[in-house]
Amino acid sequence: MLAARAVRALPDDPLAALEVADAPADPAPEGWVRVDVRAAALNRHDLWSLRGVGLPAERLPMVLGCDAAGTTEDGEEVVVHAVVTPDDVRGDETLAPSRTLLSELHPGTLAEHVHVPRRNLLPLPAGWSPERGASLGTAWLTAYRMLFTQAAAVPGQTVLVQGAAGGVSNALVVLGAAAGLRVWVAGRDPERSQRALDWGADRVFAAGERLPEKVDAAFETVGEATWKHSVASLRPGGCVVVSGATTGGAPPAMLEHVFFKQLRVLGSTMGTLEEFRRLLRFCELRDLAPEVDSVHALADARDAFARLESGRAVGKVLVRP
Repeated sequence: MLAARAVRALPDDPLAALEVADAPADPAPEGWVRVDVRAAALNRHDLWSLRGVGLPAERLPMVLGCDAAGTTEDGEEVVVHAVVTPDDVRGDETLAPSRTLLSELHPGTLAEHVHVPRRNLLPLPAGWSPERGASLGTAWLTAYRMLFTQAAAVPGQTVLVQGAAGGVSNALVVLGAAAGLRVWVAGRDPERSQRALDWGADRVFAAGERLPEKVDAAFETVGEATWKHSVASLRPGGCVVVSGATTGGAPPAMLEHVFFKQLRVLGSTMGTLEEFRRLLRFCELRDLAPEVDSVHALADARDAFARLESGRAVGKVLVRP
Protein backbone atom coordinates (compact mmCIF):
# COMPACT_ATOMS: atom_id res chain seq x y z
CA MET A 1 0.00 0.00 0.00
CA LEU A 2 1.43 3.37 -1.02
CA ALA A 3 1.40 5.78 1.93
CA ALA A 4 2.92 9.02 3.22
CA ARG A 5 4.34 8.31 6.67
CA ALA A 6 6.22 10.05 9.45
CA VAL A 7 9.20 7.78 10.08
CA ARG A 8 11.05 10.00 12.56
CA ALA A 9 10.59 13.31 14.38
CA LEU A 10 12.59 16.29 13.14
CA PRO A 11 11.45 19.58 14.70
CA ASP A 12 13.66 21.73 12.45
CA ASP A 13 13.28 19.81 9.17
CA PRO A 14 9.86 18.15 9.02
CA LEU A 15 10.08 17.17 5.35
CA ALA A 16 13.15 15.05 6.09
CA ALA A 17 10.96 13.00 8.46
CA LEU A 18 8.55 12.13 5.64
CA GLU A 19 8.62 8.86 3.71
CA VAL A 20 6.42 8.21 0.66
CA ALA A 21 6.68 4.52 -0.20
CA ASP A 22 4.93 1.17 -0.11
CA ALA A 23 4.13 0.27 3.47
CA PRO A 24 2.43 -2.70 5.15
CA ALA A 25 -1.24 -2.10 5.96
CA ASP A 26 -2.12 -2.56 9.62
CA PRO A 27 -5.03 -4.93 10.34
CA ALA A 28 -8.36 -3.24 10.90
CA PRO A 29 -9.59 -3.02 14.50
CA GLU A 30 -12.77 -4.97 15.14
CA GLY A 31 -15.83 -3.16 13.85
CA TRP A 32 -13.87 -0.80 11.61
CA VAL A 33 -14.35 -0.58 7.83
CA ARG A 34 -12.00 -0.06 4.94
CA VAL A 35 -12.28 3.06 2.80
CA ASP A 36 -10.45 3.23 -0.51
CA VAL A 37 -9.19 6.80 -0.54
CA ARG A 38 -10.05 8.86 -3.61
CA ALA A 39 -8.82 12.20 -2.26
CA ALA A 40 -7.14 13.33 0.95
CA ALA A 41 -6.26 16.77 2.31
CA LEU A 42 -3.13 17.95 4.09
CA ASN A 43 -3.28 20.06 7.24
CA ARG A 44 -0.82 21.86 9.50
CA HIS A 45 -1.43 18.98 11.90
CA ASP A 46 0.57 16.76 9.53
CA LEU A 47 3.59 19.08 9.67
CA TRP A 48 3.40 19.16 13.47
CA SER A 49 3.34 15.35 13.44
CA LEU A 50 6.52 15.29 11.37
CA ARG A 51 8.08 17.57 13.98
CA GLY A 52 7.13 15.06 16.68
CA VAL A 53 4.33 17.04 18.31
CA GLY A 54 1.66 14.64 19.57
CA LEU A 55 3.32 11.68 17.89
CA PRO A 56 5.85 9.99 20.20
CA ALA A 57 8.64 7.81 18.86
CA GLU A 58 6.98 4.55 19.95
CA ARG A 59 4.12 5.16 17.48
CA LEU A 60 6.40 5.61 14.48
CA PRO A 61 6.22 5.00 11.61
CA MET A 62 2.72 6.49 11.27
CA VAL A 63 0.61 7.11 8.18
CA LEU A 64 -0.25 10.80 8.15
CA GLY A 65 -3.50 12.54 7.22
CA CYS A 66 -6.81 13.32 8.94
CA ASP A 67 -9.19 14.11 6.07
CA ALA A 68 -10.40 12.03 3.13
CA ALA A 69 -13.25 11.06 0.88
CA GLY A 70 -13.47 7.64 -0.70
CA THR A 71 -15.45 4.48 -1.28
CA THR A 72 -16.30 1.66 1.10
CA GLU A 73 -16.04 -1.99 0.06
CA ASP A 74 -19.79 -2.03 -0.61
CA GLY A 75 -19.50 0.93 -2.99
CA GLU A 76 -20.76 3.73 -0.73
CA GLU A 77 -19.17 7.15 -1.38
CA VAL A 78 -18.24 8.66 1.98
CA VAL A 79 -16.45 11.45 3.81
CA VAL A 80 -14.23 10.50 6.75
CA HIS A 81 -14.57 12.14 10.18
CA ALA A 82 -11.15 12.21 11.85
CA VAL A 83 -12.07 12.29 15.55
CA VAL A 84 -11.79 8.78 17.00
CA THR A 85 -13.17 7.86 20.43
CA PRO A 86 -13.91 4.62 22.28
CA ASP A 87 -17.35 3.11 21.67
CA ASP A 88 -18.66 4.08 25.10
CA VAL A 89 -18.09 7.85 24.71
CA ARG A 90 -21.34 9.82 24.71
CA GLY A 91 -22.01 13.50 24.13
CA ASP A 92 -19.42 15.88 22.69
CA GLU A 93 -16.61 13.59 21.55
CA THR A 94 -14.12 16.49 21.27
CA LEU A 95 -14.22 16.74 25.08
CA ALA A 96 -13.41 13.07 25.70
CA PRO A 97 -9.96 12.76 27.33
CA SER A 98 -9.34 9.59 25.31
CA ARG A 99 -10.17 11.09 21.90
CA THR A 100 -7.54 11.13 19.16
CA LEU A 101 -7.36 12.05 15.51
CA LEU A 102 -6.54 9.69 12.70
CA SER A 103 -2.72 9.68 12.27
CA GLU A 104 -2.11 10.10 16.02
CA LEU A 105 -2.90 6.61 17.33
CA HIS A 106 -4.37 4.95 14.22
CA PRO A 107 -3.02 5.20 10.65
CA GLY A 108 -4.27 8.22 8.74
CA THR A 109 -5.70 9.01 5.33
CA LEU A 110 -2.64 9.76 3.18
CA ALA A 111 -2.64 6.25 1.77
CA GLU A 112 -4.41 4.12 -0.79
CA HIS A 113 -6.87 3.03 1.88
CA VAL A 114 -7.68 3.74 5.53
CA HIS A 115 -9.62 1.87 8.22
CA VAL A 116 -12.10 3.89 10.31
CA PRO A 117 -14.99 3.19 12.68
CA ARG A 118 -18.25 2.81 10.77
CA ARG A 119 -19.77 5.67 12.81
CA ASN A 120 -17.05 8.02 11.46
CA LEU A 121 -18.40 7.89 7.91
CA LEU A 122 -20.81 10.41 6.42
CA PRO A 123 -22.32 10.18 2.92
CA LEU A 124 -20.57 12.25 0.27
CA PRO A 125 -23.27 14.68 -0.96
CA ALA A 126 -24.63 13.85 -4.42
CA GLY A 127 -22.69 15.43 -7.24
CA TRP A 128 -19.68 16.34 -5.12
CA SER A 129 -16.15 15.45 -6.15
CA PRO A 130 -14.00 13.51 -3.66
CA GLU A 131 -11.70 16.54 -3.52
CA ARG A 132 -14.54 18.76 -2.31
CA GLY A 133 -15.53 16.27 0.35
CA ALA A 134 -11.96 15.70 1.54
CA SER A 135 -11.38 19.46 1.89
CA LEU A 136 -14.09 19.97 4.50
CA GLY A 137 -12.65 18.00 7.39
CA THR A 138 -10.15 19.49 9.81
CA ALA A 139 -10.00 23.17 8.84
CA TRP A 140 -13.63 23.75 7.86
CA LEU A 141 -15.01 21.69 10.73
CA THR A 142 -12.79 23.65 13.13
CA ALA A 143 -14.14 26.91 11.70
CA TYR A 144 -17.75 25.72 11.86
CA ARG A 145 -17.45 24.87 15.56
CA MET A 146 -15.67 28.15 16.32
CA LEU A 147 -18.42 30.19 14.64
CA PHE A 148 -21.64 28.45 15.49
CA THR A 149 -20.98 26.36 18.61
CA GLN A 150 -18.41 28.28 20.63
CA ALA A 151 -19.17 31.87 19.57
CA ALA A 152 -22.86 31.11 18.87
CA ALA A 153 -22.67 33.72 16.10
CA VAL A 154 -25.94 34.88 14.56
CA PRO A 155 -26.80 36.88 11.42
CA GLY A 156 -26.14 40.59 11.71
CA GLN A 157 -23.18 40.34 14.07
CA THR A 158 -19.73 41.65 13.18
CA VAL A 159 -16.77 39.32 13.63
CA LEU A 160 -13.01 39.64 13.19
CA VAL A 161 -10.88 36.91 11.60
CA GLN A 162 -7.15 37.14 12.30
CA GLY A 163 -5.11 36.09 9.28
CA ALA A 164 -6.17 35.94 5.65
CA ALA A 165 -4.56 32.90 4.13
CA GLY A 166 -4.88 29.69 6.13
CA GLY A 167 -7.47 26.99 5.69
CA VAL A 168 -9.31 27.87 8.90
CA SER A 169 -9.35 31.57 7.98
CA ASN A 170 -10.74 30.75 4.53
CA ALA A 171 -13.49 28.66 6.13
CA LEU A 172 -14.32 31.30 8.76
CA VAL A 173 -14.80 33.93 6.06
CA VAL A 174 -16.84 31.78 3.68
CA LEU A 175 -19.05 30.20 6.34
CA GLY A 176 -19.53 33.45 8.25
CA ALA A 177 -20.51 35.44 5.17
CA ALA A 178 -22.91 32.70 4.04
CA ALA A 179 -24.56 32.78 7.48
CA GLY A 180 -25.23 36.51 7.33
CA LEU A 181 -22.36 37.77 9.47
CA ARG A 182 -20.38 40.90 8.68
CA VAL A 183 -16.87 39.46 8.45
CA TRP A 184 -13.80 41.65 8.89
CA VAL A 185 -10.32 40.27 8.28
CA ALA A 186 -6.96 41.52 9.57
CA GLY A 187 -3.81 40.37 7.77
CA ARG A 188 -0.25 41.29 6.89
CA ASP A 189 -0.29 40.46 3.17
CA PRO A 190 -2.39 42.80 0.96
CA GLU A 191 -2.65 40.21 -1.82
CA ARG A 192 -3.97 37.57 0.54
CA SER A 193 -6.32 40.08 2.14
CA GLN A 194 -7.77 40.68 -1.31
CA ARG A 195 -8.48 36.96 -1.53
CA ALA A 196 -10.49 37.29 1.68
CA LEU A 197 -12.68 39.89 -0.05
CA ASP A 198 -13.17 37.43 -2.91
CA TRP A 199 -14.29 34.82 -0.36
CA GLY A 200 -16.97 37.15 1.04
CA ALA A 201 -15.27 39.30 3.68
CA ASP A 202 -16.95 42.69 4.12
CA ARG A 203 -13.72 44.61 4.82
CA VAL A 204 -10.03 43.92 5.32
CA PHE A 205 -7.57 45.72 7.57
CA ALA A 206 -3.83 45.74 8.07
CA ALA A 207 -2.59 43.60 10.95
CA GLY A 208 -3.13 45.50 14.19
CA GLU A 209 -5.10 48.33 12.54
CA ARG A 210 -7.67 50.08 14.73
CA LEU A 211 -11.15 48.99 13.67
CA PRO A 212 -13.96 51.50 13.05
CA GLU A 213 -16.13 49.82 15.69
CA LYS A 214 -15.93 46.99 18.18
CA VAL A 215 -16.79 43.45 17.09
CA ASP A 216 -18.95 40.76 18.66
CA ALA A 217 -16.35 38.00 18.30
CA ALA A 218 -12.74 37.54 17.22
CA PHE A 219 -11.35 34.29 15.86
CA GLU A 220 -7.75 33.38 16.63
CA THR A 221 -5.40 30.88 15.04
CA VAL A 222 -2.32 33.14 15.11
CA GLY A 223 -1.59 33.64 18.81
CA GLU A 224 0.98 36.02 20.26
CA ALA A 225 1.28 38.27 17.21
CA THR A 226 -2.43 39.15 17.06
CA TRP A 227 -3.84 38.47 20.55
CA LYS A 228 -3.67 42.08 21.79
CA HIS A 229 -5.51 43.29 18.69
CA SER A 230 -8.19 40.63 19.07
CA VAL A 231 -8.92 41.40 22.72
CA ALA A 232 -8.83 45.18 22.23
CA SER A 233 -11.25 44.91 19.29
CA LEU A 234 -14.07 43.25 21.26
CA ARG A 235 -17.21 44.98 22.44
CA PRO A 236 -18.15 44.56 26.12
CA GLY A 237 -19.43 41.00 26.57
CA GLY A 238 -17.77 39.82 23.36
CA CYS A 239 -15.72 36.67 22.94
CA VAL A 240 -12.47 35.51 21.40
CA VAL A 241 -12.38 31.92 20.15
CA VAL A 242 -8.97 30.26 19.90
CA SER A 243 -8.15 27.15 17.89
CA GLY A 244 -4.43 27.65 17.33
CA ALA A 245 -1.36 29.75 18.10
CA THR A 246 1.04 29.55 15.17
CA THR A 247 3.15 32.51 16.39
CA GLY A 248 3.34 31.33 19.99
CA GLY A 249 1.05 30.44 22.85
CA ALA A 250 2.05 32.92 25.57
CA PRO A 251 0.65 36.36 24.68
CA PRO A 252 -0.04 39.00 27.35
CA ALA A 253 -3.23 37.99 29.15
CA MET A 254 -4.75 41.52 29.14
CA LEU A 255 -6.80 40.54 32.17
CA GLU A 256 -7.89 44.12 32.80
CA HIS A 257 -9.77 44.03 29.49
CA VAL A 258 -11.16 40.56 30.19
CA PHE A 259 -12.72 41.35 33.56
CA PHE A 260 -13.67 44.99 33.00
CA LYS A 261 -15.38 44.30 29.64
CA GLN A 262 -16.64 40.88 30.79
CA LEU A 263 -15.08 39.13 27.83
CA ARG A 264 -15.18 35.40 27.18
CA VAL A 265 -12.12 33.43 26.06
CA LEU A 266 -13.14 30.14 24.47
CA GLY A 267 -10.96 27.29 23.27
CA SER A 268 -12.05 25.18 20.31
CA THR A 269 -10.69 21.97 18.80
CA MET A 270 -11.98 20.24 15.68
CA GLY A 271 -15.70 19.35 15.85
CA THR A 272 -18.18 16.61 16.51
CA LEU A 273 -19.67 14.15 14.05
CA GLU A 274 -23.00 15.97 14.29
CA GLU A 275 -21.31 19.32 13.59
CA PHE A 276 -19.63 17.72 10.57
CA ARG A 277 -23.00 16.48 9.37
CA ARG A 278 -24.45 19.99 9.68
CA LEU A 279 -21.41 21.50 7.97
CA LEU A 280 -21.83 19.22 4.95
CA ARG A 281 -25.52 20.05 4.78
CA PHE A 282 -24.87 23.80 5.09
CA CYS A 283 -22.28 23.70 2.31
CA GLU A 284 -24.65 21.68 0.16
CA LEU A 285 -27.53 24.12 0.68
CA ARG A 286 -25.39 27.23 0.12
CA ASP A 287 -23.20 25.66 -2.60
CA LEU A 288 -20.03 26.38 -0.63
CA ALA A 289 -16.66 24.80 -1.35
CA PRO A 290 -13.15 25.33 -0.02
CA GLU A 291 -10.64 26.99 -2.26
CA VAL A 292 -8.15 24.42 -3.55
CA ASP A 293 -4.53 25.52 -3.84
CA SER A 294 -3.15 22.42 -5.56
CA VAL A 295 -3.75 18.71 -6.18
CA HIS A 296 -0.89 16.19 -6.21
CA ALA A 297 -0.58 12.47 -6.84
CA LEU A 298 0.00 10.48 -3.66
CA ALA A 299 3.32 9.38 -5.14
CA ASP A 300 4.26 13.08 -5.21
CA ALA A 301 3.12 13.77 -1.65
CA ARG A 302 6.52 15.25 -0.81
CA ASP A 303 5.74 18.10 -3.24
CA ALA A 304 2.38 18.58 -1.54
CA PHE A 305 4.05 18.82 1.87
CA ALA A 306 6.66 21.24 0.53
CA ARG A 307 3.84 23.44 -0.79
CA LEU A 308 2.11 23.43 2.58
CA GLU A 309 5.31 23.98 4.54
CA SER A 310 6.31 26.94 2.34
CA GLY A 311 3.46 29.06 3.64
CA ARG A 312 2.54 30.10 0.08
CA ALA A 313 -0.51 27.85 -0.25
CA VAL A 314 -3.86 29.64 -0.36
CA GLY A 315 -6.60 27.09 0.18
CA LYS A 316 -6.36 23.34 0.55
CA VAL A 317 -3.48 21.16 -0.61
CA LEU A 318 -4.80 17.77 -1.73
CA VAL A 319 -3.44 14.41 -2.80
CA ARG A 320 -5.04 11.68 -4.90
CA PRO A 321 -3.91 8.05 -4.76
